[in-house]
Amino acid sequence: MRYEGNVFRPPSEGRSYILQCTVGCSHNRCTFCSMYKDKKYHVRSLEEVKADIKMARDYYGDLNKVFLADGDALAMSTPDLLEILSDLYQSFPSLNHVGIYASPDTILAKDMSELTALKAAGITIAYLGVETGDPQLLVDIRKGVSYEEMVEAGLKIRSAGILLSVTILLGLAGRTPRAVDHAVNTAKILNDINPDYIGALTLMLEPRTELYRRMEKGEFELPGPFEVLDELRIIIQGLELKGTEFRSNHASNYLPIKGRLPEDKHKMLDLINGIIKKNDRSYLRPDYLRAL
Repeated sequence: MRYEGNVFRPPSEGRSYILQCTVGCSHNRCTFCSMYKDKKYHVRSLEEVKADIKMARDYYGDLNKVFLADGDALAMSTPDLLEILSDLYQSFPSLNHVGIYASPDTILAKDMSELTALKAAGITIAYLGVETGDPQLLVDIRKGVSYEEMVEAGLKIRSAGILLSVTILLGLAGRTPRAVDHAVNTAKILNDINPDYIGALTLMLEPRTELYRRMEKGEFELPGPFEVLDELRIIIQGLELKGTEFRSNHASNYLPIKGRLPEDKHKMLDLINGIIKKNDRSYLRPDYLRAL
C-alpha cells in the first residue's frame, strides 16, 4: 500500500487498513507534538485515494475496519469524503467501521448537515485531541481553539451521531502548581463534552517539539510518576459521566487502568489511591517500557 511519511493512528485502530486521504496535519503547531513533522500538509487527489482502495481490495479481498489518515482527514472536502466512503463500502462487503482523526477547528468549519451526511455514509468514530480543559494551557500549547470552541466541536460530533473518542495529556502543565488546574479543568471539559471514549496519555517529549526545547532551556520540567498519577486521580475524581469508557493503558502511561463510568469510578480511584499511598514505583510501568 502507498503511504507518505511515518504512520500514525489511534491504538484502537491497530487492526485497521490505513487509508491516507490527507498528508500531515492541517494545524501542526501544538508545542508538545512531534507527529507529522516530516510532512507538508496537503490533500491527496480523489483519484489517488480511489486507486489505493482498489489496491487494498485486490490485496486483502475484504476488510471490516478502515482508518482515514492522516492527522486531519476530516479537512478534506465533504463531497470527496462521501465518494471515498461510498467506494470503501462498495469495495469491502464486511466493512462496519471507519474511523477518522478530526481537529476541533475542522469540525467547527463543517456544517452539521455535512457531519450527519458523513455519519450516514459510514463514518463511525472520530478521534479528537482535547489534551486539556485549562483555558490558559490551551493557549500555551497552541491548540488553536478555546475551551468553549473545543466543547462545541465535541458536542457537534456527538450531535451528528458519530462516536467520539477524545485524548487528554497527563503532565502537560509540567511540574508546577498549574498541574492541579490542568487536572480540575480537564475533568470539567470532559463532563461538558461527555464523550463515548476517553484515552489518557502521559506526556513524553521528543526533540522535534517546542516543549522539548523549552525543557532543555530549563523553562519546563516533566512531572514525576506520582505527580502524574495524582493528576489522573484528580481527573477521575472530578468526572461525572454516563456511558463513557475510560482508558489509561497507552504505552506512555505509568499505570494502565480501564473502566466504564460511572460504575467503575470508585474501583479506579481505589487502585490509584492505594498505589499513591504505598509510594512504591514497583507498581508502575518502568520508563524503558513506556518508551516502547
